[in-house]
Amino acid sequence: ERCARYGLATGDVNAIVQTAIGGQSATDVYEQERHFPLVVRLLPKYRESIESIKAIPVTTSSGAQIRLADVCDIALKSGASYIYRENNERYLPIKFSVRGRDLGSSVAEAQSKVVANVKLPTGYHAEWSGEFGELNDAVDRLKVIVPIGFLMIVVLLYSTFNSVLDSLLVMASIPLAFLGGVLALYFTGTTFSVSAAVGFISLLGVAVMAGIILISHYNLLRRQGHQRQEAIIDSCQVRMRPILMMCMSACIGLLPAALSHGIGSETQRPLAMVIVGGMLLAPVLVLLVLPVLISLLPGGRHSPESHDLAVENLHYRHEKKRAKKQPDGGKP
Repeated sequence: ERCARYGLATGDVNAIVQTAIGGQSATDVYEQERHFPLVVRLLPKYRESIESIKAIPVTTSSGAQIRLADVCDIALKSGASYIYRENNERYLPIKFSVRGRDLGSSVAEAQSKVVANVKLPTGYHAEWSGEFGELNDAVDRLKVIVPIGFLMIVVLLYSTFNSVLDSLLVMASIPLAFLGGVLALYFTGTTFSVSAAVGFISLLGVAVMAGIILISHYNLLRRQGHQRQEAIIDSCQVRMRPILMMCMSACIGLLPAALSHGIGSETQRPLAMVIVGGMLLAPVLVLLVLPVLISLLPGGRHSPESHDLAVENLHYRHEKKRAKKQPDGGKP
């Protein structure tokens, strides 16, 4: 209303304020291959106080000059020094860092306190982003990737052994490896994070491989006619070295990362800690617990009875072929 009284638009007044206080590019200065904007604004003595700003001259449409204070109220207040915009909305960023505790619990506590103590005006809403937003996105992706990974492992195991029982025995080695990762996080005081979750996924593949090495050799001995106890002991003795070498190679390779404390270690240390702890405990548990599970389960298709029956059927077919070739048609 004040601007209309003098025949001015609010944009004209804003342009004068921007030019006088913030500065306005009037032209470009070229120097060889470089160019610089030539910014024009009032001298510091004309914009260093409230009274000086109130006295900034504004030219009306008729050519007369009035004071800036005649068309607007000028006061000193605390506010945002820069207006941020995202998705066609203004936002006020409030940043904080987390030290000495995990990110998830820190943000959860901050969210509860904000809900209890901060009443946002109409039209405002709060969003928690940054590393916390990336953490939530990673967790959502893991909710899809991990089940798909388990399903693929089960399918591959069944295609390898053609037996549900053997596939379940191999899958039983997974929690044995996970136990070492959990204990490593617990005793070192490392909080669970997306990096640690990726470490557990890596443990998944190594644990399954260790189970396959042991179960495949056990099945081979059973098919050769060995008794169950003999096959279990022989499998553990023969396969102990490959399992230990496989686990120790991953453990030793990531040990420096698990002990690091430099810049960026907070990202790589949980992953390395999980793998090192799991690989230290996995071979011991696989070689001790998995044989016990094998001895407690039924013999199945690799039992001596099924082996003897297969040998007897093979012998019967062989004798039957011989009888057909005999001229007297003798019985086997």
